[in-house]
Amino acid sequence: MDLIQPFINSADAVLAQGLESPISIENLSMEEEAYRRKGIAAEVCLTGEIEGRIIFDVDLETATQLASRLAGIDASQSDDLVREAVCELANQIIGNAVTTLNDQGFHFRVHPPTLHTSEQGSKSSEDTEALVMCFSTSSGNVFMNVALRYHRRRATERAAVAG
Repeated sequence: MDLIQPFINSADAVLAQGLESPISIENLSMEEEAYRRKGIAAEVCLTGEIEGRIIFDVDLETATQLASRLAGIDASQSDDLVREAVCELANQIIGNAVTTLNDQGFHFRVHPPTLHTSEQGSKSSEDTEALVMCFSTSSGNVFMNVALRYHRRRATERAAVAG
């Protein structure tokens, strides 16, 4: 939970500001099943001491409202701007969370967000079960699917090399 909490806190703050809406977290669950996309989704992968992926999945109406707010213009649901807005949302949330984790001494690499376009993603494994939550806003729902694991061995090797 220490790895995931910074992402939850960051998503709560970024969504509240970006959508100008109060946020509530609903439907918190652990899943081993393959991820099924619900709207427009961006996936961010991490490698190093922390390894895994985070998927931000925004229903189409909410993504359109987010894009309109970020761009300051009316976006249509078919607009590329909507997909770019979901990736920008992922960047903002990840950026805040990564700062917190770096301050705690974790070392890892964050890869740029990519659109998650398949209907179904890879299945989680026993050691990387995914935490799935829904952030409910007045504009609609944003889902965050987090599958991370900490590699203690990599952290120990890094410390041995440094020391």
